[in-house]
Amino acid sequence: PRPEEPSHPTRNHRAPPAMVLDEAFIQKCREAFNTFDADGSGTIDTQEMKLLLEAIGEAPTEEELFRFMADVDEDGTGEIEFAEFLRAFEKQRGGTQEVEDEMDTLDAFVALGGNADRSGHVDTQKLIRVVKEEFGMTIKIERLVEELDKDQDKMLNYSEFAALFV
Repeated sequence: PRPEEPSHPTRNHRAPPAMVLDEAFIQKCREAFNTFDADGSGTIDTQEMKLLLEAIGEAPTEEELFRFMADVDEDGTGEIEFAEFLRAFEKQRGGTQEVEDEMDTLDAFVALGGNADRSGHVDTQKLIRVVKEEFGMTIKIERLVEELDKDQDKMLNYSEFAALFV
């Protein structure tokens, strides 16, 4: 890490996620974006997006196209700016959401008795109590814990615990 960066990841939900794409890939995205921005507006509208998706072998229905546009169009303008376009590709490549989900799972694992290095175990009684009392959930957590506890030791290791969130 560079000196100005902390050596451990911090979780600041207000900061935009760091890009995980390399410059060459960003350049390819820019070229694709410019190719399909037919009117040179700096944005891709629904019709231009349909052409782009067809060009990469997709044949979206009107509903799929609408859903895709709604998902990618973060600011709700009805058009995709380059930054939104790039973030869509980042997500496609397994980008930041997966990392955030993994961090949330690890935080919960640690809160319930496991270790940050994914060693240790979750106290299943504490998990059952939290699910029922603190979250007021009515799922059959005991049966779920039994199914997840592959080695039947009445404790959940990290991989057994993480299976709750799949």
